[in-house]
Amino acid sequence: MGRSKLQKFQVIGERQNVVEPGKEKFKQLKGRWAEDFFGNNHEIILEIGCGKGDYTVGMAQLFPNKNFLGVDIKGARLWKGSSLAEENGLTNVGFLRTFIEEITEHFDENEVSELWVTFPDPRPRLGEEKKRLTSPRFMNMYKQMVKPGGIIHFKTDNLELFDYTLELLQRNEEKNLIFTRDLYNSDLQHHTLGIQTTYERKFLGEGLPIKYLQFEV
Repeated sequence: MGRSKLQKFQVIGERQNVVEPGKEKFKQLKGRWAEDFFGNNHEIILEIGCGKGDYTVGMAQLFPNKNFLGVDIKGARLWKGSSLAEENGLTNVGFLRTFIEEITEHFDENEVSELWVTFPDPRPRLGEEKKRLTSPRFMNMYKQMVKPGGIIHFKTDNLELFDYTLELLQRNEEKNLIFTRDLYNSDLQHHTLGIQTTYERKFLGEGLPIKYLQFEV
């Protein structure tokens, strides 16, 4: 039987690879993540709504000379990601527990080299567009944090959310925008590094094509 949520919160409260409300460094790392959290000057790659940390941990394993941070508000999910990082002895991985609406309170302008949004809640109901993690409000936050020339990636199974996001990016004439509505029958697979999230594996098992896009800030 798995640990209870309370136990998981207690565990991440003691972990050095998790920054969350109540800890000394919470909201004190803006502009200094590389130096003060990771203890180096390596570039930072951010995953928004990281869930159980599949992508964050997977990328950290592939690129030991880069720093990776997963952001989510769900403590139980971050317990899983931080556990994976510890089990694999990864020191280039960290997790931030905060609301995405407050993300710019934690990162300075141009502090992030690359950003991933992986399988967010599609928020399909009428009037929920502003809550979508690819809405103009959030995209503007991401573009503020990502340095010029950096890449923003987006993966989803949801066609409505994908088309909504693509339309916004095309309207804004974002630089070097590339996309596919069927990743695994495209020539863009190398951009996603061969990593699959728990949700992605579930959707693929149901026969749903994965949508992907990226653009340059």
